[in-house]
Parts: sequence; structure tokens; C-alpha cells
Amino acid sequence: MIHIETDFKEIYNKHSDKVYRLCIGYAAGDVDLAKDWHQETFIKVWNHRKSFKGDSSISTWIYRIAVNTCLSDLRTPKRKVTTERLVSDQTDSNEITEDRTGMIQKMYHCINQLTSQNKTLILMELEEIPQSTIANTAGLEHGTLRTRLSRIRKSLLKCIKNG
Repeated sequence: MIHIETDFKEIYNKHSDKVYRLCIGYAAGDVDLAKDWHQETFIKVWNHRKSFKGDSSISTWIYRIAVNTCLSDLRTPKRKVTTERLVSDQTDSNEITEDRTGMIQKMYHCINQLTSQNKTLILMELEEIPQSTIANTAGLEHGTLRTRLSRIRKSLLKCIKNG
């Protein structure tokens, strides 16, 4: 259980960046949408802090809330996430080359074609979240997760190379 505000601040500071990047992956680069989901995630973490019993790690619990927040909002008909704004809102054009920008756009385009669970798995993997945490979050055995991630990577590589 998260007992006091200080604990929440520490948790927020530790997990905020990864949750944001997870949200930006689901939002296909839409920064405003990702910020909304990020904020909503931590509002839910705060509001439900007493329900966290420690059966899993705090990070697993938070990532599950973030994934559910993103997926829930994406299921509503009002959301149409596109990849057009993927890099333009996040980086200065002088920071990276057009080739790299194009490759990142292709990658997110391909990620957006995955099933919602596979998208969750690869976005968490890209955030370098430990596989044990990913497996717990997704409710998968570790070996099953490793196999699934390998297949997802192969599928994404094929998609990126072939357009």
C-alpha cells in the first residue's frame, strides 16, 4: 500500500518517464494525447493507492494501469491515432536526420498494426522494462513472453523493411 504523499512522489519520479514513453507509443507520437494518458494514469495510481497490496511489484501495477488507460481510451470511437506527428512534436529537426525520422515513423506505423497485447509487450520491451515485469503485467509465463517478443521483433523488422 502507498501510505503517504512522499512515497507517491518517489514512485512518480521513478516511473513517470517510462509511463510517458509507453503512452506516447500508444498515441503514435501524439504528445498531447500521451500527456493526457500519463496524467490519467497517475491520477488513478493516486486514487487507488490503498488498493495496492504488494502482490506484484509497484512497477507492474503502474504499467498495467497505464496500458489499461491507453487501451480503454483507444477503444472509444472518438480516438483516431495517427503516426503523422510522431517525431515532429518530440524533436527538433536539427537533432536527427530525416532517414532516422522516417525509420522511427515506419517502426511506430508497424507497431500500430500489432494486436493490442503485442503492442503492449513491444512498447514495454522498447522501454527496457525487465522481462519479468512485462510477463507479470501481461499475465504470461517468462518463456512464453520471450518467444512472443522474438516473433514480434521479426514481424516488425519485416514490416519496416518491406513498408
